[in-house]
Amino acid sequence: MAQNELQTVATNRKAHHDYFVLESYEAGIELFGTEVKSVRQGKINLKDAYCSVENGELFVNGMHISPYDHGNIFNRDPLRKRRLLMHKKEINKLFGQVQQQGIALIPLSAYFKKGRLKIQVGLCKGKKIYDKRESIARRDAEREARRELRERNK
Repeated sequence: MAQNELQTVATNRKAHHDYFVLESYEAGIELFGTEVKSVRQGKINLKDAYCSVENGELFVNGMHISPYDHGNIFNRDPLRKRRLLMHKKEINKLFGQVQQQGIALIPLSAYFKKGRLKIQVGLCKGKKIYDKRESIARRDAEREARRELRERNK
C-alpha cells in the first residue's frame, strides 16, 4: 500500500441515516499509544459519537476505542473524551454554525492518512421521520433496479 493512500478504519453508517450531511471536515485526533494500536486492529466504534466545542477546543464524545489486547496499565478508558485537532479559525466557524437550531457535529469516519489517524467530521442537520422513510424507499428502488438490470444481462 502506498504511503499516501487512505485506509478507512471505521464509518458511522447511522449518521447518514439520521442526518443530512451539509459539509465535512478533516480533523486529527489526540490519542495515546495503546489506543492507536487498538485502532490499527479495527477496534473502534463511531456509532453514538458526537462532537462538542468547549473552551475553543473540539472534542469527540462517545467514540469507543476498545482497550489494547497486549496493553497493561497504560490502557485508557474506552469512552473518554478525545480532543480533535483543527485550526482555531475552523473550530470557531463550526462553533458558530452549531449554535443554529438543529445543526450538529457528527464524526462520519475514521481513517489513516500518511500514517496518522484522521476523523472526518460532518456538519449535520437532523432528518425527520418522513425523510428517513423517503431515503429508505429510494435506496430500495435503486437496489431493485440494479437487480432487474443484472437479471436482464444474464
